[in-house]
Amino acid sequence: MAKVIVAMSGGVDSAVAAALLLKQGFDVQGLTLRLWHASRDDSAAPEAASQVAAQLGIPWQLLDAREAFRQTVVEAFIASHLANETPNPCVLCNRVLKWAQLLNFADSQHAEFVATGHYARIRRSADGKTELCRAADAAKDQSYMLSDLTQAELSRTLLPLGDLRKPEVRAIAESFNLPVSDRPDSQDICFLDHEDYKQFLREHCPGAVIAGDIHDILGNYLGQHQGLAFYTIGQRKGLPAYTEALYVLEKQPDSNTLIVGTASQLGSARFLVRPVNWISGSPPPMPLHCEVKIRYRATPVSAALTAGEDGSVLVAVDQPLRDVTPGQSAVFYDGEKVLGGGVIRANERVTNEKH
Repeated sequence: MAKVIVAMSGGVDSAVAAALLLKQGFDVQGLTLRLWHASRDDSAAPEAASQVAAQLGIPWQLLDAREAFRQTVVEAFIASHLANETPNPCVLCNRVLKWAQLLNFADSQHAEFVATGHYARIRRSADGKTELCRAADAAKDQSYMLSDLTQAELSRTLLPLGDLRKPEVRAIAESFNLPVSDRPDSQDICFLDHEDYKQFLREHCPGAVIAGDIHDILGNYLGQHQGLAFYTIGQRKGLPAYTEALYVLEKQPDSNTLIVGTASQLGSARFLVRPVNWISGSPPPMPLHCEVKIRYRATPVSAALTAGEDGSVLVAVDQPLRDVTPGQSAVFYDGEKVLGGGVIRANERVTNEKH
């Protein structure tokens, strides 16, 4: 009987993951990571996870990972803003914090596997590699968020919810009489905790929230911004009134200037991704045609990838995308299989207004 450590967040997904693995005959142990000092779930999540573990009759532990989380995830989030990017902390967190903590704990408990309630699928290929694939439920698919994991993590990972849809998961929770069956899904970056995003940056990243000028692409002054960190490429909210709707086109940190323009001036057809994590452990032959997602909820689009000498990838999409944003993750897909992904570092703004 193989032993598995299940990351239990206190929500319904991880609870059902534990229940399903227990039903499949695994020796299941629950682990809850305490990640942030100010979280509203700082006590609620462990309590809910503990109740689920008791209901299932499995051992459970709470691990204080707050300092490691601050050093690896929150500090990277702040540094990314200082570098004039809009970061995606969840992708980074899964590899450098969650899986690192899970696997270290699994080793201490002599457990072969770790598991989570993510909606994605794991496959073992004929050549012995571990593949990461989209979930059966496209609306809940979280493979994008796991794109930074490597063979070392994925080869020891179980994802019991990959073939299920959310209503099925809630029904399973009810069948096990789990106390979290009707708990709502988490929607926020966990360490922001419904906290005002701007207030968090003012407190933790004051160097990125200095007011400056807003210009159009011709250099005309249109008003003042509150700090470049408060804006992201493609953003419409919070910009000056104009004859047409305005969008953020570019952020220029050297002059602390926000460049805005109309919808016809917005978009990128090419962007650079670096570093890139390839799920198989090595890059595929290039040039390569595949699909790319530039945000978690974005629609995948066709793209051509070209390798750079430094391990970067130049992505050329068939149609310009309006919100290519440095700091976000670009994830590459071949059908349902995740090829890999990396951080968007630079984009070329489209200047042809006919697109």
